[in-house]
Amino acid sequence: MIALSLAEIADITGGRPHDIPDPSVQVTGPVVYDSREVRPGSLFAAFVGERVDGHDYAERAIAAGAVGVLATRPVGVPAIVVPDVVAALGALARAVVARLGTDVVALTGSAGKTSTKDLIAQVLQHHAPTVWTPGNLNNEIGLPITTLRVTEDTQHLVLEMGARGIGHIRYLTGLTPPRIGLVLNVGTAHIGEFGGREQIAQAKGELVEALPAEAEGGVAVLNADDLLVRSMAARTKARTVLFGEADDAEIRATEVRMTDKGQPSFTLHTPTGCSDVTLRLYGEHHVSNALAAAAVAHVLGMSALEIATALSGAGTLSRWRMEVTERADGVTIVNDAYNANPESMRAALRALAAMGGGGSADGGRTWAVLGPMAELGDDALAEHDAVGRLVVRLNVSKLVAVGGREASWLQLGAYNEGSWGEESVLVSDAQAAVDLLRSELRPGDVVLVKASRSAGLERVAQALLEGTVEGEVTGR
Repeated sequence: MIALSLAEIADITGGRPHDIPDPSVQVTGPVVYDSREVRPGSLFAAFVGERVDGHDYAERAIAAGAVGVLATRPVGVPAIVVPDVVAALGALARAVVARLGTDVVALTGSAGKTSTKDLIAQVLQHHAPTVWTPGNLNNEIGLPITTLRVTEDTQHLVLEMGARGIGHIRYLTGLTPPRIGLVLNVGTAHIGEFGGREQIAQAKGELVEALPAEAEGGVAVLNADDLLVRSMAARTKARTVLFGEADDAEIRATEVRMTDKGQPSFTLHTPTGCSDVTLRLYGEHHVSNALAAAAVAHVLGMSALEIATALSGAGTLSRWRMEVTERADGVTIVNDAYNANPESMRAALRALAAMGGGGSADGGRTWAVLGPMAELGDDALAEHDAVGRLVVRLNVSKLVAVGGREASWLQLGAYNEGSWGEESVLVSDAQAAVDLLRSELRPGDVVLVKASRSAGLERVAQALLEGTVEGEVTGR
């Protein structure tokens, strides 16, 4: 974070200093909301959660090196008291961005946000100092916390923006106004909350509406292959750059192919030239993510060769997103258990099918360990059924559906598609899945683990990788 005194922070946030002997003391470390993450010079933000009240940890934060606390009440240690800590963080982030003039790149979409953000960050690091959203901290708390990590040297700030309703992205863009806005896709994630894809498109499009005009440097980067995203060009005054496989896309991929390991390779086309890319990531769906990252990098002045080189070297920064690990016995575990929606399920299953191609008698079988997809509303049964059917159509060797009602829909879809019970099984919980897999896996097998975050199926992948004692799947 750039150095700011407690007096300056109080002025920016409209807060009242309490128990501060020297208001000129500067915050030079990160802004954190977990007292365990305090570093010398930090500012500790005290939130009141469902189970924990951050104000109770104020003294611990100061003892660990924080110079002050952002709180809603006096806490007996140096604090700036504000009516709303979330709003205060937002004001602080807005002031820091305005002071530095950092280029802000914001992205949103129904699927692939975090993977694409990680690609953009790794590519732009080759160009200039870059700060980006860690994991998927893409809400009204995570975004300002990320923003406050910038320093005087930071040239690019890459921010993932999530939305659970109309107006959410508009609020986030008000905190850190972007110059470049990227919209990946409009899918069915959270469709139960939004009510339909058109409403999701309305919410995602708030990003391009917030961009400055083309004459002021605003650029909207849009997916040419998604009609709802492409149509957002009419909602912005910024210059539009299209990416995708469409003929009119400025940033395109041709000769898309998969390596023997299931990693995509293609020729990248940009207005500055062409160059070959082979990604370290798994699954053909990452081609679109890579093109989105390439489009942002192109807008910021990188050449086709620079972009291709950076993309080919980029890996996975965020955990439990197509994390591929081969065990000593030759079994490969694909941990994609962070979250799931119909689009990401289909992409992961196609990646699994590509990775397990061949399937010799000595192994090479593919296992899809799948749990429920949350927040699908009235579409839940149809979407789970469709995913179960896709497992069979892709010739995945075995579906292990984990959980209750939604998992039974997955298994039933596979059964009705033609597995007749031979290629699918329903188990009650993570432990049952681990027990089954331990008894069945053999060298050469590939296991995909994926579900919505609430299912906690990362425990299955962790148990298979860590050799957890049978019957003792570690808690979440």
